[in-house]
Amino acid sequence: MTSRPARLPPRGQDPHPTGARTRTRTHAHTRDRTGAADTRARILEAARRELGRNPDCALADIAEAAGVARRTVYVHFAGRAALVEGLAAEAAEAVRLASEVAHVTAPDAATALARFVLTLWPAADRYRVLVNLAHQDLDAHRVDEVLAPARTAVAGILTQGQRQGLFHTTLPPGPLNRALEAYLLSLLDTANAGAWTDDDTAAATAATAALIVAGVDRNLATTTVRRLHDDLGPTHSPTEGAP
Repeated sequence: MTSRPARLPPRGQDPHPTGARTRTRTHAHTRDRTGAADTRARILEAARRELGRNPDCALADIAEAAGVARRTVYVHFAGRAALVEGLAAEAAEAVRLASEVAHVTAPDAATALARFVLTLWPAADRYRVLVNLAHQDLDAHRVDEVLAPARTAVAGILTQGQRQGLFHTTLPPGPLNRALEAYLLSLLDTANAGAWTDDDTAAATAATAALIVAGVDRNLATTTVRRLHDDLGPTHSPTEGAP
């Protein structure tokens, strides 16, 4: 029996089915989008490191650290301002996630505040370069947006703590919140300057200091933080695993 030759499509008709062509284009688009996202993330990571070493470094230095051409940086970011805004957006998301993770029922406000600082600190440390950059690259409104979730969470904790008699009442919750924020930001700034070694104990140190600033007895603050630090682990953070 003679086999019949394969039927060819009419002249001018694509031999590949429409569905196959669509899938190929979709896969190619997905690869391109994933590759672009990876490149963007690599540039931001390089910017975080290089700007941390030198806030005045050039985009060419960031491109070299990211392993891309300078023109590739401009594909993703219009310039330095856009690059810093990219870091601010990442920091804002990290602060939001940390605030949500820390927003759980606690037996008392001291425990709640210690848990919050321990949870937030790894993200704050990761983006501490923004403490320096905020003065020249971010306006006050953008800084307020980044810190808003943390301020809301801490305001509730401070109010609870004052009602429970755990925190001092020399200042109302609002001003006390800003004073506590300024103190923690100053610790990050000190780490930026190399005057404080931010190691695995830094989160516990910051949390203990935060409780003492709020008015908690030093021994109680130390005991509370040590217990939570052991439970959560030294690197507990919603951004754990990030480079």
